[in-house]
Amino acid sequence: MAQRLLIPIGPQHPALKEPLGFRFRVEGERVLETHIRMGYVHRGIERACQERTYIQDLYLVERICGICSHIHTTAFCQGVEELLGVEVPRRALYIRTIVCELERIHSHMLWLGVLGRDAGFETLFMYTWRDRETVLDILEEISGNRINHAVNTVGGVRIDLTQAHIESILKRLDYLEEQAHYYLGLVTTESTFVARTHGVGYLSREDGRALCVVGPTTRASGVDRDVRRDDPYAAYEELPFEVVTASEGDALARTVVRVKEVVESVRMVRYALQNSPQGEVRVRVRRRVPSGEVISRVEAPRGELIYYIKSDGTERPARVKMRTPTLANLVAVPHMLKEAHIADIPIVLAAIDLCIACADR
Repeated sequence: MAQRLLIPIGPQHPALKEPLGFRFRVEGERVLETHIRMGYVHRGIERACQERTYIQDLYLVERICGICSHIHTTAFCQGVEELLGVEVPRRALYIRTIVCELERIHSHMLWLGVLGRDAGFETLFMYTWRDRETVLDILEEISGNRINHAVNTVGGVRIDLTQAHIESILKRLDYLEEQAHYYLGLVTTESTFVARTHGVGYLSREDGRALCVVGPTTRASGVDRDVRRDDPYAAYEELPFEVVTASEGDALARTVVRVKEVVESVRMVRYALQNSPQGEVRVRVRRRVPSGEVISRVEAPRGELIYYIKSDGTERPARVKMRTPTLANLVAVPHMLKEAHIADIPIVLAAIDLCIACADR
């Protein structure tokens, strides 16, 4: 009988992009139990939000995550706007949606490269990160920043899109869509990648629902759930799109779902650019927010992101609480790794697209 061992990984480890502690109880090459310890990159952002005004808080929440910064400010702004009772101009809602979907493309391409590298497919990493630069160039062109775009403000957006911007973006979207189709064929036919991901990190539909897993991770297990469709915000109610799902529930299915979502996002951005209404992009709002509380839900690249905002009638929030998708999906990691091989641990962790900075805040 193989000896049972306790293997620690993290918080500092070459396989981890951010500090996170794991303890794996293994028998031979099989994982029996997984224990997770977080809190190594806690920054106290929720408490810091209470010490600053709503406008100053935009700077903070945009820095919760360096990959999905815009979606955090979108969730925060629409919550504050609901408390204020203001109606955001439709053109501003379209611009918010465009940047949200560009950010989703950027996030999924970054993730696909990381998964490819962890699976030993270094060429996929180089290709996707090369094409990711195209998205970052678009974001830089319209906002002036590659990562923290500072597009949102309470009452609308800070930028407008010119006709030159629209024509430039549309040209590059064609290239991104072509490459996404290429990657879809690559990840489903390249024998080594398929062998490293097929059947790895299995999560059934029933377990996904029971564990409240969100985003592409749960959609790859057949759970047809997406906040953009089920509880529309910004301009999503006016955009035609399909929610991508799969039924296999493994790392390969999560890969296919995300690549197909890139295609959908490209089409959504194209439609939004071609059908954006004219008009103002922001309205003036009061500095003092009326007393009340609100829940704001959005679909981040990794899944459902929830903001709880409570106002006491001043210029500063009484409470701001975030529930990030990584925090929801981490619950399923011990389940996915049970009876897995030790060599599959990096694949399982990469396949759910962890962002520890988001979860720890």
